[in-house]
Amino acid sequence: MMRRCPLCNTPHPTLYHQDRRRDYYQCATCALVFVPAEQHLNALQEKAEYDQHQNSPHDTGYRRFLGRLFDPLVAKLPQGARGLDFGCGPGPTLSVMFEEAGLAMAIYDIFYAPDVAVLNCRYDFITATEVVEHLSSPGDELSQLVEKLVPGGYLGVMTKRVSTPEAFARWHYINDPTHVCFFSEATFCWWADQRGLSVEFPGNDTAIFKKH
Repeated sequence: MMRRCPLCNTPHPTLYHQDRRRDYYQCATCALVFVPAEQHLNALQEKAEYDQHQNSPHDTGYRRFLGRLFDPLVAKLPQGARGLDFGCGPGPTLSVMFEEAGLAMAIYDIFYAPDVAVLNCRYDFITATEVVEHLSSPGDELSQLVEKLVPGGYLGVMTKRVSTPEAFARWHYINDPTHVCFFSEATFCWWADQRGLSVEFPGNDTAIFKKH
């Protein structure tokens, strides 16, 4: 079986790291680090992991955490902007924060808010917080999100970023069995360039892409 990068489809990635449970490969083209598909959880196992999450809009600590993306993104948005929170999870919170700021929001989550009709609309901004590391086909899924943005629209992403192989080996983030894709700043820059987007990094685990 020929392995291919799930972001850019380049064949023959190299082994980046191994632990007791999984293998991690890195793409030579886009530098994405990923777990091969045969080592992913199935949908039932994946949902069982997410069901343990206890996030809610009433949790001020969680709001503070999301503020790392909310604050720099909301500052860019005009009045009346319409957004989608993609992968909102069992306790949608970021969408509530934008609504409190006077912006109309739709939500989508494959397990908890599976209304695919919202994916047929266009948006001024889309957020994906702690989502991209779960995607089994990030190339397809991220491209679809960009297609749903109006020209001048923003895609805001929050995920922890790969730094070095040494740090990766000690990284708690890889212990979550639902985390299968690990992005670095270089990967995000490569992807933005391929899609004709500009990208900025307001924080260590946030990236904001702009569609031109």
